[in-house]
Amino acid sequence: MNYEQMNNNKVYLRGKIVSSPIFSHEVFGERFYEFDLEVPRLSESFDKIPVTISERIMDSRIKVGEELTFVGQFRSYNKQVESKSKLVLTVFVREIVENDYTQNPNIIELNGYICKEPVFRTTPFKREISDILLAVNRAYNKSDYLPCIAWGRNARFVRDLKVGENLNIIGRIQSRVYQKKISDDVIETKNAYEISITKIMQDNIQTVFQNFDINKNYVSE
Repeated sequence: MNYEQMNNNKVYLRGKIVSSPIFSHEVFGERFYEFDLEVPRLSESFDKIPVTISERIMDSRIKVGEELTFVGQFRSYNKQVESKSKLVLTVFVREIVENDYTQNPNIIELNGYICKEPVFRTTPFKREISDILLAVNRAYNKSDYLPCIAWGRNARFVRDLKVGENLNIIGRIQSRVYQKKISDDVIETKNAYEISITKIMQDNIQTVFQNFDINKNYVSE
């Protein structure tokens, strides 16, 4: 995996583990596990974010109730659910680092390409929003397809972008719960994840990630 592909997708998360790690899959003899991380917001609420970690870097701290900081990447993959393909999002951990309570606990930096026409809308409270889908390249000719949401001035900027245009962003990963009507008498509660954009840049900049080396030689999922 080259440095550019490592550098265009960087996540920094600090939060509390709220579910026990369960086996997810195995690649070339390396086992991966999944759990949920509860990450605080400024509003005193939380985002519940799925995390994937290799057994090679797991230790006794990976258990419910522990507060830890992870550096890695935001990944997507297609999963077959009842004969349908579902886009699944997860934070792929590359390093566990020391908790730093002076840092924002939820940071993501991406360099990707618009792969779907942006959707611009205005809420009943007159907030301007644009939804975009960003394709971020990674190793082995793969890409991660990551839903992003922009607000206000950023929303007006991205609404005019064309498919294929490059975009550098900083933001945070957020979760939300919604209900989907399956039938007249069945309503299913689901979780959705997206990147809330806080800054759009013309060039890459260094933030908290300049302190960490995420270019680790782990097997890619």
